[in-house]
Amino acid sequence: MQEQKIQALIDKYYPKNRPVRNILTTHSSLVRDKALLVAQRHPELQADIEVLESGALLHDIGIILTKAPGIDCHGSHPYLMHGVLGFEILRDNRFDPIAKIAERHTGAGLSSQEILDQQLPIPVRDMLPVSIEEQIIAFADKFFSKGRDLTREKTIHEIKNEMKAFGEPQVLRFQTWCDQFC
Repeated sequence: MQEQKIQALIDKYYPKNRPVRNILTTHSSLVRDKALLVAQRHPELQADIEVLESGALLHDIGIILTKAPGIDCHGSHPYLMHGVLGFEILRDNRFDPIAKIAERHTGAGLSSQEILDQQLPIPVRDMLPVSIEEQIIAFADKFFSKGRDLTREKTIHEIKNEMKAFGEPQVLRFQTWCDQFC
């Protein structure tokens, strides 16, 4: 049943003939598989497998509303807004239990202070992963981009180097997840 609801939501926003649909579904499937691997390796975390699967498959649902022509997204919002937009889409379509996953996965999550300090074009509020499922999906998401190398898994070293540009709190949160999930 959940699988059909997820597919129906993707169908609603992502036409079958658009490259962005393949980008979204490929990326999200890779994130799901990585998240499920973390849960399998760490049963002590007691992660909800259904939430991990659904959340991973829909965490980027908001990209279609952003302006990112390189991945066939021709919306009007900055790409950084995709988590907030995804939250709204999921909430509006009655996926409330996983809506926060979309909002809180950007970077290693974002604090209101980081948003203010960096003058980011998103609402000023804490968007840090709280639940174990939110944390695992945010972690797994960092290993895969939506660009040219869609299926290549990044190394932890590559991820940390990329995150340095967004501040030390990002790197420290990611390192905490590495310590917990690797």
